[in-house]
Amino acid sequence: MTAPRAGGGHRRPAARAAIACALAAALLTGCAQSVDPIERMGRKAAQKVRRPDPPPAAGAPAAAPAAAPAPVADAHRRWGLAAPLAPAPRPHRVLAARAPGAVPPVIDHVRTRDKVVFLTFDDGTERDPRFVDMVRDLRLPISMFLADGAAGTGHDHFGRLRRLGAQVENHTLTHPFLPGRGYVDQHAEICGQQARLKSRFGAAPRLFRPPYGDYDAVTLRAAGACGIDAIVLWRASMRIDDLRYADGDRLRPGDIVLAHFRGPAELKGTSLTEMTSRMLRRIQAQGFTVARLEDYV
Repeated sequence: MTAPRAGGGHRRPAARAAIACALAAALLTGCAQSVDPIERMGRKAAQKVRRPDPPPAAGAPAAAPAAAPAPVADAHRRWGLAAPLAPAPRPHRVLAARAPGAVPPVIDHVRTRDKVVFLTFDDGTERDPRFVDMVRDLRLPISMFLADGAAGTGHDHFGRLRRLGAQVENHTLTHPFLPGRGYVDQHAEICGQQARLKSRFGAAPRLFRPPYGDYDAVTLRAAGACGIDAIVLWRASMRIDDLRYADGDRLRPGDIVLAHFRGPAELKGTSLTEMTSRMLRRIQAQGFTVARLEDYV
């Protein structure tokens, strides 16, 4: 084998680099500058798929929250439950897709024989970090109907819940009483919150709960125009010491349960996690478990 010329091992790579630079210069403005446009393109592409609030790792999709983690072993004891929550049945969509131009249906329960109920939390005033721990430990599926006037400064907190699998839904910008208001006002309240939630969490809500559960025909038209698929009311509600039922004295399959993000001052010293634990014990005692509303609607 012929020995290489003295210094040839250094000159050949240098020559090849010079040739590569000269070729690249024909397409760009020079080798040193060629990296910048590519990096800028990569950053722009990554920005398009990032959740704007809070930003995940570059390139992560923003369309849907991540699947909830596995429950923490023995977490039920930490949160005052005698037994773990039973796994929800395999999810299945019950509500038919809304036809183009049709007003959204109004629901207070889901038609199902599954022994499940759905937990929904309104407003966004309370931001107890222990509630995030509870949702994570129990792998608790919840839906959050956020009003911007209450939740607007706490989007980091609700973003953490969303990354644990909680769903973000619409509860208007300023929590007004909607019936009797004109179309323009109602449209602004609903569509305005759609836009804000999409900008903060990366996806527009599909579901809407009118403040106080009150609505009129104008509300339905405005919600449909804003892309809402269903108006969500409730058939049971969480109270400080128990569940309250709109009809009868027990839960029924598919009941939607109303709760609020409220702190100890509003709950007479009871924390949000304590109230939720009490509610979960009532749910378990009646033979039910908790499922994700958006898996059925």
